[in-house]
Amino acid sequence: MNMRQLLSIAGLAAVFLLAGCERPPTDTVQHGYRGTGMVQVYNPRTLDLKTEANVLPVALPLAPGDSPKASTLYKNVKVLGNLSNNEFTRLMLSMTSWVAPTEGCAYCHNPANFAEDSKYTKVVARRMIEMTRHINTDWKTHVAETGVTCYTCHRGNPVPSNIWFKEAEQDKGADFIGDRAGQNLAATSVGLSSLPSDPFTPFLLGELDIRINSTTALPTGNRHSIKQAEWTYGLMTHMSSALGVNCTYCHNTQSFANWKGNPPQRAVAWHGIRMARDLNTAYMEPLTSTFPEQRLGPTGDAPKANCATCHQGAYKPLNGQSMLKSFPELAGPGAEPTAPVKVAKK
Repeated sequence: MNMRQLLSIAGLAAVFLLAGCERPPTDTVQHGYRGTGMVQVYNPRTLDLKTEANVLPVALPLAPGDSPKASTLYKNVKVLGNLSNNEFTRLMLSMTSWVAPTEGCAYCHNPANFAEDSKYTKVVARRMIEMTRHINTDWKTHVAETGVTCYTCHRGNPVPSNIWFKEAEQDKGADFIGDRAGQNLAATSVGLSSLPSDPFTPFLLGELDIRINSTTALPTGNRHSIKQAEWTYGLMTHMSSALGVNCTYCHNTQSFANWKGNPPQRAVAWHGIRMARDLNTAYMEPLTSTFPEQRLGPTGDAPKANCATCHQGAYKPLNGQSMLKSFPELAGPGAEPTAPVKVAKK
């Protein structure tokens, strides 16, 4: 092999190596106290794409509320029955465009009998309306007055683009294959790193402490292991990618563990983690028996939410624009979780 061939191979290797790097130029914006290195890094090229992806859909004109209540005109209206017929119809049409613009009303309803609950999608949609109102009423510590609507997650798709399931156990195949402990998959969920690819089950479904190290010394109850630290790094990597920000958006780089001197976004994120856990345990998991098999994960669990489900690469969903002011009926009241109807699976 001559020198020219060696240089060609080296050049190709460099191209592949740098293919995963972000092409400049990049801008930085001071985010914390001077001298702390707390800056946010932005790329103008990707910002334009993110702006386009977060344009609000056109809202239908507000409907007059002087028509009869929906609950008096239609059968089996278990939520939103207090809305006027005009308000109810406007919201149903809006939800169709947010969730199933191609399929239309038939995605959730039997066109021959809109009242029946024969389709699992209708049962799930009812619970998602209740969940949306619960978020807007009971989780203002995270969503404030901006709130969320169905469009926040769905963006015109029947199934949100960013959902997660529990991972199936590793198929070792043979005795000599070691246990990778859920790592070394270069998974997109953790930024293509070797970190555990499912940091969601312990934190956004379970209540494991999100810590890198313990506050006590051995042997007085220190159970914060290296494995747990890796899960924590995996969750933080996911959050950074989901919001399109770097670590200093929430943390003071002088001490990542210490809350002193942190930006207010850290407290908002703290509530967001607990909100996602609440939604997964109180709303999504109880729907497991309602979803058909093809909508369940590899272990038979229901789809669940993480930070990317709403944020989709933006520091605030839809770049902080509120749709709730155009759809105040989704602002509340919150709904207590109820046992979902079990739909016959076909």
